[in-house]
Amino acid sequence: MTAARTPAASGPSPSRVTELFQKISYLQYPAMLAALAYAMKPAFTGIAGIFDDANYALLYMGIGIGLSSLQDPKRTQNEVSRKVWQDPRKGFLFLCLIAGQAFVMMVAGLVGSYFASDSALNQLSLGLFSLGLGMLGLLKTAIDMYEHHRLDKNATDARHPVQETNA
Repeated sequence: MTAARTPAASGPSPSRVTELFQKISYLQYPAMLAALAYAMKPAFTGIAGIFDDANYALLYMGIGIGLSSLQDPKRTQNEVSRKVWQDPRKGFLFLCLIAGQAFVMMVAGLVGSYFASDSALNQLSLGLFSLGLGMLGLLKTAIDMYEHHRLDKNATDARHPVQETNA
């Protein structure tokens, strides 16, 4: 006879998976550095190929922002972030800003791609669309953070990451 499988034995625990995604989210920083490098490249090499560099900058920014959405929404990154998400009005305003930015970038990217007369503008529009998609992922994480840290819905105060690891 085989022993009955416990739920814990069937796979990694949710906290381990969450921690793995939290660690993967740190890849946002190299992606953002690559975006910064492409954004600054025309300043050092001249404006030849500026549309390609801008497209790559937008693509890497979209990837970086998308990777940031893998972070644990139960944690805040800093004190300012914690204060924004705890206040229902500030949190809602911030969610509206993220949603508006994502929508504008995606619509501008799609419309720009549709009406672009040359390949460079088409690629730039698709880079803008990619950035909008990354912002959409960020919006999902921001909604989770807003729901988890709101003081008007949660009886306990959302703790700072340093306090979370020490608790």
